[in-house]
Amino acid sequence: MTASIETFSFIHSFTQNNKVMEIHQSAVILLLVLASSFTAYGQPDDIKPRYQKFLNQHLGPRVSEQDCGKEISKRGITASGTANGCKDVNTFIQANKNDIKVVCGRGGTPQGRNLFKSNQPFPVVTCKLQSGQRQPNCQYRGKKSTRYIVLGCDREWPVHYEEGIING
Repeated sequence: MTASIETFSFIHSFTQNNKVMEIHQSAVILLLVLASSFTAYGQPDDIKPRYQKFLNQHLGPRVSEQDCGKEISKRGITASGTANGCKDVNTFIQANKNDIKVVCGRGGTPQGRNLFKSNQPFPVVTCKLQSGQRQPNCQYRGKKSTRYIVLGCDREWPVHYEEGIING
């Protein structure tokens, strides 16, 4: 009689542990589903394409002065409103995206109209059109400098590069 009570107790305990394990697995799956529904750390869906365009046009941690033409062409950067017109000027910020994003919050000073000026200067490569009107004939000259950057921000996400300022 004692053996069957011990066996029942073991089976009951084992069953309870499996239910606990099932609950834990379900909780993990639920958390994964919830986490995957948030994009880029809770970034609103309407900002995502604008932020991605900003990164494509201006994020350049390893872009050198000699890379201007190649990078602009590779990234498909064109003059605003054209399919393949040469852009007059494009600036690549030589920093990681997290350091740039901070400018839209505690790392920047509001300038009005959703513009924020960086509190610290950033190394940049400014690419200026030298010749050509349409891709692939755009020829650029790059110049490296250190500047305070002014970004257009939407809910603390950079979506537009306004300008670079040499003196703070």
